[in-house]
Amino acid sequence: MSKKLNVAIIGQGRSGMDIHGKYLLTNEGKEFYNVVAVVDMAEDRREKAKKTFDCDVYASHTELYGRDDIDLVINSTFSHNHYSVSMDLLTHGFNVVSEKPFSKYAMDCEKLVNAAKENNVMLSVFQNSRFAPYYTRLKEIIASGVLGELQHIYINFSGFARRWDWQCSNRYYGGCLLNTGPHPMDQALDLLDTDDMPNVFSVLKKANSAGDAEDYAKVILTHPGKPLIDIEIMSINAYSDCTYRVYGTKGSLKLKMDKIEYKYHDDKPMPELSLEPLRLEDGISPAYCSEELKWNEVTEDIEGSAFDIGTATFYRNIYNHLTNGEPLKIRPEKIVQQIRVMELIHAQNPMDTIY
Repeated sequence: MSKKLNVAIIGQGRSGMDIHGKYLLTNEGKEFYNVVAVVDMAEDRREKAKKTFDCDVYASHTELYGRDDIDLVINSTFSHNHYSVSMDLLTHGFNVVSEKPFSKYAMDCEKLVNAAKENNVMLSVFQNSRFAPYYTRLKEIIASGVLGELQHIYINFSGFARRWDWQCSNRYYGGCLLNTGPHPMDQALDLLDTDDMPNVFSVLKKANSAGDAEDYAKVILTHPGKPLIDIEIMSINAYSDCTYRVYGTKGSLKLKMDKIEYKYHDDKPMPELSLEPLRLEDGISPAYCSEELKWNEVTEDIEGSAFDIGTATFYRNIYNHLTNGEPLKIRPEKIVQQIRVMELIHAQNPMDTIY
């Protein structure tokens, strides 16, 4: 039997309870991990966690200090607390998985990366969408070359919904960019595949939510030699029909999280340029420049999501890293790049903190 790692979860909100906690209660989760402590400010949630996990419960993460039986701490606190809580944990010698966003500021993230190195502990960020089945299959199709040289990638994480919770507060690091944005931004930067800072154009707006944080984000990323990446995150799209559209020189792809469709033509050579008027077969009548291409059309159903297969893949990697030194698939240094891009987007679109 595999050696189990002892885990503490900080926070029992939607993430700590319904994502991390849910995985750790699965058969696979219980094979690799044992929840020994849960921290939450709310007494009723502590009592629920005590019954659910049969573990110790605390009101503050500082009560974990002094315990030497905890192999991993999951920081699923409010977004604006991610930096301070993670820094406390790292400096006290704990391995840490931080929920997204890593922080709002790249400098904070760099400090966390340095603290992990200085204290010889692990630090990773919960970017489970990197392992979502639709995304891993998308990358396989792109890598196969059937779409040709990519020119444009459109990513759409939108829907129609109104919100009035803490995710609508700038003071709490809310807004769609820091809440939903880490998923498409992580994928976009993975697809750009460069450690350089891309060129960034952006627009943020507040359209359909309470509070003072944005719920509309339009972001365009470019880099020399790379496809343009066009990202939309909004709460006012009642006709969202896809998550990805990919455009290449040999074909195109349309993707929903449960279905992929793509078509590509055989590698027919491009005719040579003609500066003479084109004519029909009669040699006189004008002709429009056109051709018939033989299309290959493929439709695939996708099973699983970021929140089952993606979460399980993330935590298998964390387990293997801590037990046998497998390289981290989500390196915190790469997530610093994501936060640097989102920090620039916020700077391009300053919004008042009112609440």
